[in-house]
Amino acid sequence: MPCILDIKDLRKSYEGGFEALKGVTLEINEGEIIALLGPNGAGKTTLISTICGITSATSGEVKVAGHCIKDDFRAARRLIGLVPQEVALEPFEKVINTVRFSRGLFGKSRDEAAIEHILRRLSLWDKRNNPIKELSGGMKRRVLIAKALAHEPRVLFLDEPTAGVDVELRKDMWDIVADLKADGVTIILTTHYIEEAEAIADRVGVIAKGELLLVEEKAKLMARMGKKELEVQLTEPLAAIPAALSKYNLTQTADKTAVIYTYDTKGERTGITQLLNDIASAGLSLRDVSTRQSSLEDIFVTLVQEDAA
Repeated sequence: MPCILDIKDLRKSYEGGFEALKGVTLEINEGEIIALLGPNGAGKTTLISTICGITSATSGEVKVAGHCIKDDFRAARRLIGLVPQEVALEPFEKVINTVRFSRGLFGKSRDEAAIEHILRRLSLWDKRNNPIKELSGGMKRRVLIAKALAHEPRVLFLDEPTAGVDVELRKDMWDIVADLKADGVTIILTTHYIEEAEAIADRVGVIAKGELLLVEEKAKLMARMGKKELEVQLTEPLAAIPAALSKYNLTQTADKTAVIYTYDTKGERTGITQLLNDIASAGLSLRDVSTRQSSLEDIFVTLVQEDAA
């Protein structure tokens, strides 16, 4: 797929010397979903704001479908839709007028059929004549998405779009995201709900302290950094791990009733069979055995901790 968003050595510094972005370089392909993960203050919103022209970069370059955001801002910005974190809407304006106005801001001609399509897609058509102030928090989020889509952008930024939204509505919104991707829209999202990134993203980027630590296909990242854990539950609490089992680097659960063995699924041998034999030889009785695969959240936490070290 062709590259639609090309970011090169993007930097943002403030008076006093604080660096919010430290040379971020990233290529995003047309039609993909990329999730940007990072702790609070990592630089996610600053990155989005800089690309969208809300704040100016100190240095670096951003091109949207070949249009430079500095030298050809209007052409670049017309290709971008933004759903911000904060719900900032005119409370007394009708839903449909809010979306119409957003379309007009980008120089698009009036198209009632297009507006109706967007509102129906977001389950807002029945609320089209309601003032914004009468909507629930989740519906207001939908209006933000409708505004961002009104001018038919090719790139959509979602900055914490499901913050404060209930679980059912969150799932509905991700169904909408999947539909947009099917239409060829490129989607860049930031989220604190890592399970959502794990469910829908094609690639994952991790940001910490203004630096992009990695960007990788989700499946490859989880295969490369993912680990499996074997939890061996014992019939009696274990005061300490026997010396005969020290080579396995086992950890104990808080209640001392189980030991946990971490192993690499890509290895030729996992060592599980020998471990179970050695546990039996140490005189320990097993009650149950279970395994779990490390999640994207586990990988994220590990990367951020390593960066902070």
